[in-house]
Amino acid sequence: MILGLSGPYAAGKGEVMAYLEQRSFYPLSLSDVIRDVLAERGEGETRERMIETGTELRTDHGPAVLAERLLAKMAPDRNYIVDSIRHPAEVEALRAGGSDFKLIWVDADPATRFARIQSRGRPGDPESLERLHELEGREQAGGGNAAGQQLAAIQALADFTVQNDGERETLHREIQAVLSRSLFFERPDWDEYFMSIARVVASRSNCVKRKIGAVITIDRRIVATGYNGTPRGVRNCNEGGCPRCNAFGESGQALNECICSHGEENAIVQSAYHGVSVRQGALYTTMSPCLQCTKMIVNSGITAVIYNGDYPLGEASLEILRESGVKLSKVELSGA
Repeated sequence: MILGLSGPYAAGKGEVMAYLEQRSFYPLSLSDVIRDVLAERGEGETRERMIETGTELRTDHGPAVLAERLLAKMAPDRNYIVDSIRHPAEVEALRAGGSDFKLIWVDADPATRFARIQSRGRPGDPESLERLHELEGREQAGGGNAAGQQLAAIQALADFTVQNDGERETLHREIQAVLSRSLFFERPDWDEYFMSIARVVASRSNCVKRKIGAVITIDRRIVATGYNGTPRGVRNCNEGGCPRCNAFGESGQALNECICSHGEENAIVQSAYHGVSVRQGALYTTMSPCLQCTKMIVNSGITAVIYNGDYPLGEASLEILRESGVKLSKVELSGA
């Protein structure tokens, strides 16, 4: 999951970050993108310069630029806590990032926050409550600039609000309650799961014309994988091994001149090579099988074929699979 964090000055966001980091969340901050830009320019980091540079980046590259750059650094198998969200477009980008995103708004009474500011004594902090109100007034609606910080709009988009006027332990309990309410997320079903793996298998293909990956499973356990390319010991297709593919021959023509083995073929052959039966298995392939692979699928005892894309000359193959009793289904994947 990705948890976003926002709120006014000295509300306690840093404490929330630390608490979640201790619980295996990877901490990230949109402000780090701004800091990187300032470092490249050799400029000093002050609160006002950070605000100005953030506004500049949103103006030049779009209001979601900070979130987009940060999303590019995220791995899909980790939980993240993202700080310094200050524009609605950043929330939209994070919500669209493909993970379960929740926005937490951390707040506290202005007098409480000013007392914290005084106790920590950071350079550049507002020296009076009036100055704090002045600085935060600019951040509420961007000072009339659509690319500026818009904390009022962020607060309205929050999934959870945590009031931090009390003890640290109280804040921790509230964050723990947020975690408990954010545990529910969707997982891919088995067909999507194995098809996604087949897509990764396809990335190993050395064919210059088309990359195909196949996975064979028995009882939801992978027993073989295969991708298309030249036979074992033969120069790879992308290194000139297959003259037809390297000439980008017309689809459906001179297929007898292609020396590349198909992904489904390689998965079945690899099973035989290692003495593994594929009888009663399911074959996942990123593209529906050709006629040659179809005959191998039927005769090997595979009972289900799940495919993603349609092979240009594949209708006859699908008819044979149906006639032979092989269960057929098509799985769509995002980005396919």
